[in-house]
Amino acid sequence: MTNTLTSQAEGGEEWKPHVTVAAIIERNDRFLMIEESCNGRVVINQPAGHLEEGESLQEAVIRETLEETAWSVRPTAITGIYQWVTPHSQKTYLRVCFIAECLEQHQRLLDKDILQVMWLSRDKIAQCSDQLRSPMVMQCIDDYLAGKCYPLTLVNHIS
Repeated sequence: MTNTLTSQAEGGEEWKPHVTVAAIIERNDRFLMIEESCNGRVVINQPAGHLEEGESLQEAVIRETLEETAWSVRPTAITGIYQWVTPHSQKTYLRVCFIAECLEQHQRLLDKDILQVMWLSRDKIAQCSDQLRSPMVMQCIDDYLAGKCYPLTLVNHIS
């Protein structure tokens, strides 16, 4: 009997999803977005990235946003938790999407794969749908605009 959560991939490795965070940050009807190089493509994404060992989900979204946009942010809520399997590699991503507000912009170098930081309207993002890093990008924005908002206490970091 095989359980999806404990099944092992070829080579004996245990299957694990890629846990990621993303930030929805809106100002004047525009969203803080990045253009980045990913696997030889130029894609558009929210500030987002992988959870690192030893950090909470909130710490991860604060760190990723700073590294990718040079903005310090404060998470205020959660828009949703999203699961997506990539069509080509069959990798599973589990994304926690936070709503955040900008606190301060810093003068610092951005992650090496970041090409530019942009403030884009929802319509402009939709026009670039073939350039979005994943379908989660638009889903997160649309859920935010639909008023989906959960308290930060939805996630408990137990030390």
